[in-house]
Amino acid sequence: MKSITRVFSTTLLFFLFSLNAYSYPVYWTDWLSEDSPSSATGQLDIGGTIIDVSYTSSSNHYFTQTTGAGTNYWSGDAYTNGSIDNAPPAAELIALGSAGDVTISFSSAIENVYIAINSWNGQDALFSTPIEFESTGSGYWGNGTATMNSSGDGFTASGELHGVIIAAGSHTSISFTHLTEVWHGFTIGVAGEADIVDPDPDDIPEPSLIAIFALGLLMLGRLQLKNTN
Repeated sequence: MKSITRVFSTTLLFFLFSLNAYSYPVYWTDWLSEDSPSSATGQLDIGGTIIDVSYTSSSNHYFTQTTGAGTNYWSGDAYTNGSIDNAPPAAELIALGSAGDVTISFSSAIENVYIAINSWNGQDALFSTPIEFESTGSGYWGNGTATMNSSGDGFTASGELHGVIIAAGSHTSISFTHLTEVWHGFTIGVAGEADIVDPDPDDIPEPSLIAIFALGLLMLGRLQLKNTN
């Protein structure tokens, strides 16, 4: 009985550790063109499903980097020290300068928008939807911290804040306000086919493995109780 308990406990610990260590890829926007000093367009290729992405701003951006041309500002662990296993691709970035309102629109509604941010120093940002931080950490320009506001739809940044924000729910567009800075960058992503609205049911895993382990725990508990009686 002790050997069975030991084997099962070891297997369970391995399973729980695997769940905790689980990470997943994010499909990041391929920014294709700067359409004006305050707009740009790109695409999300989500397992062969193409979602058009457009960005517009009430003020001119500082610069854009499209299709891998330019400096890789997405270095550091700020984007991968949470559940995401891949940082945005090198150079793909919209760099904001003057304060204003930004809107990112999608050609089809998507679930759970990921917003990677770069060097949001001293920002007091407010979003059109509730947000949470998936990860923060060291980035190209250093480290920073974020303090969420009481309504959960914005934050105040100190230091060189780098990381990933999640806007949960279904979205055809997301807007935010930001303050003037030399520049602070962002890009947009989504975590695969399961995050497209109305996904193929075959793409959604069933929780059968968890159920099996739960049943195993119950049976083990009953065996242990019987063994002690």
